Amino acid sequence: MNKSYALLLAFALLQGCQSLAPNTSGGQTPAADAGKSAEKPVVYGSFKQETVYSLLVAELAGQRNRFDIALKNYVDQAEKTQDPGVSERAYRIAEYLGADEPALDTALIWARNDPQNLDAQRAAAIQLARAGRYDDSMTYMEKVLQGQGDTHFDFLALSAAETDQSTRDGLMQSFDRLLVKYPDNSQLVFGKALLLNQDNKPEQALELLESHPPQNGEIAPVLLRARLLQALDRGPEALPLLRGAIRDNPQDKRLRLTYARTLVEQDRIDDAKAEFESLLQQYPEDDEIRYSLALVCLETKHWDEAEGYLQEMVERDANVDAAHFNLGRLREERGMPAAALREYALVGAGNDYLPAQLRQADILIANGRSAEASRLLAEAREAQPDYAIQLYLIEAESLGNNGKEAQADQVLQQAIKRYPDDLNLLYTRAMLAEKRDDLAQMEKDLRAIIAREPENAMALNALGYTLADRTTRYGEAKALIDKAHQLTPDDPAVLDSLGWVNYRMGKLDEAERLLRQAYERFPDHEVAAHLGEVLWANGKRREAKQFWAKGFEAQPDSPILRKTLLRLTGSESL
Repeated sequence: MNKSYALLLAFALLQGCQSLAPNTSGGQTPAADAGKSAEKPVVYGSFKQETVYSLLVAELAGQRNRFDIALKNYVDQAEKTQDPGVSERAYRIAEYLGADEPALDTALIWARNDPQNLDAQRAAAIQLARAGRYDDSMTYMEKVLQGQGDTHFDFLALSAAETDQSTRDGLMQSFDRLLVKYPDNSQLVFGKALLLNQDNKPEQALELLESHPPQNGEIAPVLLRARLLQALDRGPEALPLLRGAIRDNPQDKRLRLTYARTLVEQDRIDDAKAEFESLLQQYPEDDEIRYSLALVCLETKHWDEAEGYLQEMVERDANVDAAHFNLGRLREERGMPAAALREYALVGAGNDYLPAQLRQADILIANGRSAEASRLLAEAREAQPDYAIQLYLIEAESLGNNGKEAQADQVLQQAIKRYPDDLNLLYTRAMLAEKRDDLAQMEKDLRAIIAREPENAMALNALGYTLADRTTRYGEAKALIDKAHQLTPDDPAVLDSLGWVNYRMGKLDEAERLLRQAYERFPDHEVAAHLGEVLWANGKRREAKQFWAKGFEAQPDSPILRKTLLRLTGSESL
């Protein structure tokens, strides 16, 4: 807090009354508003001595980082005085501290007592939206519109993302009412487009944005359009849209980053690399750009460049865990397992911790060092108890993937004894049992999961598929898969299982229909094997071979494809 501001209050205390000069700048961040005195003092009405004393205590408490006292005193005096200046100051302190209820209360006091202040009306709208009171929020935002203020409705749509459908429907109606009054307001259009996208209506959101071109060089609608085009598999259309926006706004970092990332998504990796290199030259202190460029270099196998950027991140103490993890990947790609292990060991708790543990375990077990892998993972469980279950799963998965199913089973037995209620451990043991042809154990574990979670679609589908594939209990299998399909009708894994059980029951046309749907959603080598077999049985052998060929393109060493071809054609290759 500024000493001169505290002295003003002290002088007010001596006089018995004084006008308070709070922060009235709406452009400051909450932290700055809470920590700086006003640059443009505004004179308000006289206060009683007790009010001035309470505010002086609040200011002194703020200087000593006792923001709890500062907030309490300011909120009390905002309620008592109804003064716009005091309520604004209270609001900014509450917002800075993340105190939702006081922020809402004081924003409403501020807005009511300063009806011409657009910042006050906007603050009330934001806080009401955060509280889920969308109709009330819209009332205040309309006041901002009428005052021709700079309006931003995206926060309303974004705040509704985690709410229920009826709340979002009500907010959509509010947007529509305002759009009737203000049909050309680009921020209203943008907010409604965001809401449509949240409601899984990307086509309508895109149509709305395309019918209202952005005004005055607005960037956010362009970025949303690009994202929608990408989501609708129209990514190539996003590139010229972004290039045009960059021509109009050549210095806009968001546009250029989105353009570079869209190039990556369109598999134009070399072009993306050039774009990220240009960005890093322009913004050499931006480590997110440096990291993106390092990942692109890894993708294009420019190992030396990737290593240089990742080492720079370590030296700059920027996203160090991600840098070490990707340096480990790089060392593996270059055939340096010992160096990779050293990098992975440097990854601390966070998003990259478990992947790093998995890579260490895989390297050690694949090189005959299972005991060392188990020791390291046991030490990790002691050091990071919050990750214990995942670390057990990593150990079991690594052992199972390297042909050590018996050891993997022992690890899972130990884990389940320690965490008997964890269903992920049970599911993993079931899948391992299926791999070991222990169908009785597999069924026991999956049925235990289903007994506790009757709508666990993954367990229902896994049991149903195995019964269809490995037994003749087709009726039971279909009942399980049908239930999984009702729960997750668009899941390609469930569609694949449903197609496969229909095939096993001799319903070739229905099996083909379902498997085509599954392959369209997820062109996986296993789905290709199943669809090809059904087509082969249905007399469509040329098309069957086409799907098998696509499966081999995606997974050249696919065991299920090889077994399918050997069984049906007598050869493991086409």
